[in-house]
Amino acid sequence: MTEFWLISAPGEKTCQQTWDQMMVATTRNNNLSTNNKFNIPDLKVGTLDVLVGLSDDLAKLDSFIEGVVKKVSQYMADVLEDSRDKVQENLLANGVDLVTYITRFQWDMAKYPIKQSLKNISDIISKQVSQIDNDLKARASAYNNLKGNLQNLERKNAGSLLTRSLADIVKKEDFVIDSEYLITMLVVVPKTSYADWQKTYETLSEMVVPRSTNLLFEDHDSGLFSVTLFRKAIDDFRHKARENKYTVRDFQYNEQEMNADKEEMTRLSTDKKKQFVSHMTGNMIYGLPVNFQAMLLQPNKKNMKKLREVLNDLYKHLDSSAAAVIDSAMDIPGLNLSQQEYYPYVYYKIDCNLLDFK
Repeated sequence: MTEFWLISAPGEKTCQQTWDQMMVATTRNNNLSTNNKFNIPDLKVGTLDVLVGLSDDLAKLDSFIEGVVKKVSQYMADVLEDSRDKVQENLLANGVDLVTYITRFQWDMAKYPIKQSLKNISDIISKQVSQIDNDLKARASAYNNLKGNLQNLERKNAGSLLTRSLADIVKKEDFVIDSEYLITMLVVVPKTSYADWQKTYETLSEMVVPRSTNLLFEDHDSGLFSVTLFRKAIDDFRHKARENKYTVRDFQYNEQEMNADKEEMTRLSTDKKKQFVSHMTGNMIYGLPVNFQAMLLQPNKKNMKKLREVLNDLYKHLDSSAAAVIDSAMDIPGLNLSQQEYYPYVYYKIDCNLLDFK
């Protein structure tokens, strides 16, 4: 799991001072985390009332985006199938892995103009993610149809000789081709009945060509035998074969149809491998006043509790009620933060492990 803490705190005089203080507290002597500045442009913040009013919408948008990103990840896992362990390395944002994207984050000015209000920017993000969600549903539906068709073809090429496709087993030379009078038939014979077949097949009906049978293929239980007879004896031969517990397969050698089936399977398999999807995610944070410094911390797993204590000590002067809030079940109107998530600094957890593999 790769977990980041995105925090924001005001500078006493400058943003750089805030950064330096945090670096000293978390890295100089104790190696609590690996830190990066998180660059957020000067957004059109508006008033505190506007921000509080927008917080509900942002919380819903954040939940929606997270859901879509996880669906994209799950879809990627479905596509990769036996290589599910490679999902993380195949999940890219702007062509790079998620950790690199987050630690080197740059605001896309073209997509999200900072002259727009936060409300407009959130609407832009919402529309884009909704489009991704719709595209994903269409891609997933197409993929599932493709996968189903391919599985049907694969089932035809596997299983018992009684039901499986014979196209990849037989060869042209196994058959009498284009004869007006003769036809080659394929019969499934239980292995325990091989000797009986050899003794009786010529007498199952009239007009069976002597010494015309050949064993073409075997599976665990049965063998596939060819036998040549006159066309007028087909019905009688089928009936007598069934009485002797032999199964005549309904198969005629047609090279064009067999090649078409093989090409269809190759096409479906190739198309299935192409079913990859691009994805995006976005989260917004904001703060007042404008000299807030956003910082991205990657905690040392063994020192998470200590890191939280250090940050609380560093920023507890920003909100004297923070300790009470953290230890109580108090809700803060308009902020949608649970008691475990409220700290004297702006805090947002980012988990890059989008799928849990067992």
